Amino acid sequence: MAGRFEPGAGRARVRGGAPRVPAAVPRQVSAARTRRWTPPYPLDLGLVLGPLRRGPADPTFRTTPDGSVWRASRTPEGPGTLRVALRGGTVEAEAWGAGGEWLLDRLPDLLGAADTPEDFTPRHRLVAASQHRRPGLRLLRTGLVTESLIPSILEQKITSDEAYRAWRRLVRRFGEPAPGPDERLHVMPDPRGWAMIPSWEWHRAGVDDKRAATILRAVRVARRLEEAAVMEPEQARARLELIPGIGPWTSAETVQRSNGAADAVTVGDLHLPRIVGYALAGDRNADDAAMLELLAPYEGQRHRAARLILLSGRVPPRREPKMRRVDIAAW
Repeated sequence: MAGRFEPGAGRARVRGGAPRVPAAVPRQVSAARTRRWTPPYPLDLGLVLGPLRRGPADPTFRTTPDGSVWRASRTPEGPGTLRVALRGGTVEAEAWGAGGEWLLDRLPDLLGAADTPEDFTPRHRLVAASQHRRPGLRLLRTGLVTESLIPSILEQKITSDEAYRAWRRLVRRFGEPAPGPDERLHVMPDPRGWAMIPSWEWHRAGVDDKRAATILRAVRVARRLEEAAVMEPEQARARLELIPGIGPWTSAETVQRSNGAADAVTVGDLHLPRIVGYALAGDRNADDAAMLELLAPYEGQRHRAARLILLSGRVPPRREPKMRRVDIAAW
């Protein structure tokens, strides 16, 4: 076991050799591009953009006391930072970096302009009440696949806290400072950057070999995966699931964000079937099959229905201990 996770180990060469730590990359602070846009519908920035946040200390996402939402992304044009604020019904946006113009061009889609909540008809009183209380909820569409895919892979089969910790560590260590004035934001690594992370760094971040290998397989075909952002959600999911290690859970979690997929209900989740079962039928032991049967009246909009159920706050009382955390870095 000696030297297993050290730079000289054979496995390190498979994962790219020495770690790529872009500490010397200077932060870009250029003039901001701006855009104002008035959505023709009620908008709640927190509800719309909240699914992009991977934990309270996500280095790619933060909110500020003035109500602004900041987001750092790696776009097809390069790194970009976007700041969005809602002032009197008008969205005020600023963007920095090579990807700034790309982010501004897609601002309406990011904020739910392509969403169709008018196609949704509540079939349960709880769902109707949840929808009524949140008129500003829209389903976002980032147009970026890898950005949502990698953290979703990190979240496979572990607790949220463990996944958020891994995402923070890997982005801060192997990503780069985000362009713009916010020094706390980082942009995730590019595909080559992910491929260059050595095995011991995955383990220090708490990522096991299976998830690390899935990410490495995905970034090798990142360009083809990004094409899925303009596909119909089912086609996009089929393309993602061609990669070993990516199944229905991961593909659904990805296209919900990248494609704004209103029907991509998450199956294979530890908690969601029980929450849906309890909220709609009082069944705290519901499985995926029972959940899908309960959501059948919402065909075409099942992800929206599940989101509204989660927002209702009606969850079964806890009777079991939390999923045990496993620190693989200590192995």
